[in-house]
Amino acid sequence: MPVTPTYPGVYIEEIPSGVRTIMGVATSITAFIGRALRGPVNEPTTINSFADYERLFGGLWVESTMSYAVRDFYLNGGSRAIIVRVHNGATTARIKLPLPDSPPASPPDDFLLLDAASPGDWGKRLSASVSHQTGDPSNPSAPLDPDLFNLIIYENGVKAETHLSVSLKDTSSRYLPRVLEQRSSLVRVPKSNGAWIVPKDRPAETPPSSPPGSGSVPASSGSDGSDLTANDFLGDQQGKTGLNALEKADLFNLLCIPPPTRKSDSTGNTDPSVYQEAMKYCVDRRAMLIVDPPVDWGALPETAASRAISGLSTLGLSGVAARNSALYFPRVRESDPKRDGQIDTFVPCGIIAGIMARTDTQRGVWKAPAGLDAALNGIRGLQVNLTDEENGQLNPLGINCLRVFPVNGRVVWGGRTLRGADQLADEYKYVSVRRTALFIEETLYRGTQWVVFEPNDEPLWAQIRLNVGAFMHNLFRQGAFQGKTPRDAYLVKCDKETTTQNDVNQGIVNILVGFAPLKPAEFVFIKIQQLAGQIES
Repeated sequence: MPVTPTYPGVYIEEIPSGVRTIMGVATSITAFIGRALRGPVNEPTTINSFADYERLFGGLWVESTMSYAVRDFYLNGGSRAIIVRVHNGATTARIKLPLPDSPPASPPDDFLLLDAASPGDWGKRLSASVSHQTGDPSNPSAPLDPDLFNLIIYENGVKAETHLSVSLKDTSSRYLPRVLEQRSSLVRVPKSNGAWIVPKDRPAETPPSSPPGSGSVPASSGSDGSDLTANDFLGDQQGKTGLNALEKADLFNLLCIPPPTRKSDSTGNTDPSVYQEAMKYCVDRRAMLIVDPPVDWGALPETAASRAISGLSTLGLSGVAARNSALYFPRVRESDPKRDGQIDTFVPCGIIAGIMARTDTQRGVWKAPAGLDAALNGIRGLQVNLTDEENGQLNPLGINCLRVFPVNGRVVWGGRTLRGADQLADEYKYVSVRRTALFIEETLYRGTQWVVFEPNDEPLWAQIRLNVGAFMHNLFRQGAFQGKTPRDAYLVKCDKETTTQNDVNQGIVNILVGFAPLKPAEFVFIKIQQLAGQIES
């Protein structure tokens, strides 16, 4: 704001430069939807390592294909993941701590109720005990507060949490329901009609002579529920459950939906209706869907290619939205630590997402996540070892193959979207091109929010050209585009040609951003000619 001079002298006025740095968004945050042993339900939870997954969701579980996919994600270079736990009829374990019988206690059948922090059979491993020794140990003669007690929570008989000097009076600063809600990862006080169920008196004390955990009251009635159905994956839009729970996540770039079971029948496949809805949702969120092949495609090695060709259309993943999805075939073979290291078949989505994250870190999102550098880590083999001829049948249809080579081992040998069939001639034929476009779209969407409500005239257009152009030029310097010069590689146009007076009257500003994408060298031809010697003519 200009300074109003009032006295003779020198005045300092700061003039804004108009530069607003646009930072690129993350490119490989991967969302997983499926069953877990424990953890928050229908609540997108960000983790940064498999250790985080073990702590929050219980680690590997035979009934959870998602747990193995998350492990594969981190084994192959993944960094950040968003976990959405869903279930089908799982129930919460409950602990009932009795109250003392002497007045002024509650009725004899009243209990202090504690529920496990999340549904699942894991809650049965919990138990709880109470101690009324809340005084200062250095002053044993001091009177004890009759309203306070200590709550000790055990898991598998081992002390896991201790909550000191808590109270059942809602006026206390150590009110038990609030303390557990904010401090405990294992138990909660249940609610009824939005209100905590709290008795009137302290629970009975565990005899001090009992060994740790032996005198505690165990939990009961928790269960893991049944196998997931398509409705469990899709959830409810209004309640933001299942797939719609990702509405509560700020950003994700890749989506993996492992099948509900590990069986070799149709229940071992993710329902096509789930993939179809997920594909549409990925278009809205500017993300990529990684599609796993049905288990029966690779059941017989001699018919694997033909089954994949005939089965591709049954998935129903077609149309323009298929640009945001990619399918990788076949499934992989891994050892299962939960079954004494036995070899079993698993879906590859977690591995592929990890490889994409690794490639983004090492080379950039514009590099195809395929080739000799795209090695599959942590596996023992593939469900089917495809030949060059079979690969040549599947690649033109947009099915990305996983291959085994004698020296280089197991690698990703395809980089096409599900719009990558040669017949479609789609401009987003390749995964790397589509992901680069999504990266630019998401970055500019977030980086130009400041434009809203600014005066819509040439000064604003010049600022837009400056800021967006600086971002695109930075990508050009990193080698993200074709072309030797910026003019050949990208364009940013925002002026009276893109935004007419009629647009201005309607409150619209149009920004045109173009880029020349890098496309992978999918086919390499080496031409050899025999020279007939030096013949003069």
